[in-house]
Amino acid sequence: MLHHSLGVDGPKVSALCLGAMTFGTTVDERTATAILDRFTEAGGSFIDTANNYAFWAPGGTGHESEELLGRWTARRRNRDRLVLATKAGARPVPGLPYPEHLEGLSAPALRSAAEGSLRRLGTDRIDLYYAHVTDPATPVEETMGAFAGLVADGKVTALGCSNHRAADLAAANDLADARGWPGYRCVQQRHSHLQPRPGADLGIQRHADRALLAHLADRPDLTLLAYSPLLGGSYTRPDRPLREEYRWPGTDARLAALAEVAQETGATVNQVVLAWLIGHPVPTVPVIGAGSVAHLEESLAALDLVLDADQRHRLDTAGS
Repeated sequence: MLHHSLGVDGPKVSALCLGAMTFGTTVDERTATAILDRFTEAGGSFIDTANNYAFWAPGGTGHESEELLGRWTARRRNRDRLVLATKAGARPVPGLPYPEHLEGLSAPALRSAAEGSLRRLGTDRIDLYYAHVTDPATPVEETMGAFAGLVADGKVTALGCSNHRAADLAAANDLADARGWPGYRCVQQRHSHLQPRPGADLGIQRHADRALLAHLADRPDLTLLAYSPLLGGSYTRPDRPLREEYRWPGTDARLAALAEVAQETGATVNQVVLAWLIGHPVPTVPVIGAGSVAHLEESLAALDLVLDADQRHRLDTAGS
């Protein structure tokens, strides 16, 4: 599997990142283990989780995904061959309404969250540590200073942010540069070929909008991590209809372009979406979910799909 660096001198990561959000909750340990084994057998090295996955699942606490990954790496003795990413800031505060009350990105919250993730993952370092959401209650200087301390202590290797606007990302990195601190090397954002209706409310999630893509185009040292690239199965599964915010006139044209290119290439629509993301001018790594090895195999096959210039143009301009 193709690998490239996050930023100029960041860790080398595989062209696909395996999202472990549902591992240990809606995806049982035996199935998750088979998926992880196949992903690494195929050359995958980049695995994504968070300290709140998946608290919303029946019986979930938010510890399940990290704990499962910790057990798997211990059994396989493969920790040094992986890039493990986890996140802090969006864990619910017990007994208080969510998402109004989150652990946030204060210095004490980040130190506590990092120690918990290190313990659950069974590791001495987090290869990529994300600010999971923004925290308006905490000054960005406090957040970036706390991250810098974790890097200086050797507990974190590289930093990223998720669900941040372009302005949030730029402000954090400008401050880090001024202080001589490490900045964010990447941003993980909801992104797919279909775009939500302009102005749609995604809650605490953020889509990779035009402002963010333009900022990343001007900063080739930054990487976009595209989460929910297949929209939870909505491209191909009748039982998983598109969310309301994707139901607008631009969607029909983009779906038609995807179907046309899929027919031309003999690939699935899902594979065309992933190939389009991987070949994007802005350096992009899709964060793929998988509920079975068969789901994973479909995504892995997208790595062999090369779209020609005409196909990319039609996909890029559909619905514009």
